Amino acid sequence: MTSTRKRVGAAIATVAASFALGLGGASIAEAKIQPVDVSCENRGGQEPGGQQPSCKGGGLVQESENQNPSGHAPPGHN
Repeated sequence: MTSTRKRVGAAIATVAASFALGLGGASIAEAKIQPVDVSCENRGGQEPGGQQPSCKGGGLVQESENQNPSGHAPPGHN
């Protein structure tokens, strides 16, 4: 009787652990990589003085980089 309880308990623990690990891994994998404006350049390749990260005005080229929700650029995504 005791060995049967141990086997059932071990089986339940194994299922619970694999379910918990599966849910934990899913939340990490759902981080979204999105482009974020980082700077502007004029036609000469220079950044205009006082320019915000998003371009305001004509003749400017928007520079962006891919970032995850924590604000970091993941390797291989730029």
